[in-house]
Amino acid sequence: MHQLIAKKLEVLRTQKPLVVNITNYVVMNNTANALLAIGASPIMAHSRQEVAELMTFSGSLVINIGTLDSIWIERMRFAIEHANINGKPVILDPVGCGASHLRTQTSREFCELAEKLIIRANASEVMALADIQSQVKGVDSQDSSESAVIAAKTLIERYHANHVVISGKEDFVVGENSVSKFSNGSHLMPKVTGMGCSHTALTGAFAAIDFENAGLCATGLLGVAGELAEKQSQGPGSMQLHLLDQLHLLNSRDIEYTLQCSVSS
Repeated sequence: MHQLIAKKLEVLRTQKPLVVNITNYVVMNNTANALLAIGASPIMAHSRQEVAELMTFSGSLVINIGTLDSIWIERMRFAIEHANINGKPVILDPVGCGASHLRTQTSREFCELAEKLIIRANASEVMALADIQSQVKGVDSQDSSESAVIAAKTLIERYHANHVVISGKEDFVVGENSVSKFSNGSHLMPKVTGMGCSHTALTGAFAAIDFENAGLCATGLLGVAGELAEKQSQGPGSMQLHLLDQLHLLNSRDIEYTLQCSVSS
């Protein structure tokens, strides 16, 4: 796992894939900076007039429903359709799924629509998406990430998702035949807005170069960067600053000595 992630990071920094993001107003700056720091090329594209063209040469599409309305839903639907036409991965972040009927139904519609799908969400969102009782508080999870593993497997079967990434105190990447558990990160990360959204964007970056292993790479690297950043941080403000630095500075040695992961069937 360590060598795989280190190698894919090297490939990403060489290829600098373009990641199209239709994301929420709160986190546009955060996710763009995270993508730039890791070595990818972000574009925040919300216009129907250009998204069809962009999907012909981009590497992937990130859909984040955090600030949802009827206009955004139509734009996102159109973008997913053109990702399908061009065979591009769609990474869905169903922010607040379970908090409202609109968010839940929209998330399920997009899962049905996307042909090359990865889902990245917190535990409560994953469980709500799978129609399993969850404890949702706005966009925050009240469930443990481990409790959502069964729900993630349900989503893989129902929507033919390649894998589901569950963020939490511990992160899980659930595939059809394996569950990978990551135990890095920092207690400060939940105190910085958009951290999960950055996780989604990074998954999009790696999906552009390796669809099968995108969740593993993004999850492992963000966790390592967060753990290293905490050592230099006094609170959430400096955490955000140092996290971007660590994403930029990550190398194979950091991965080898810091990454904590295990795989089960």
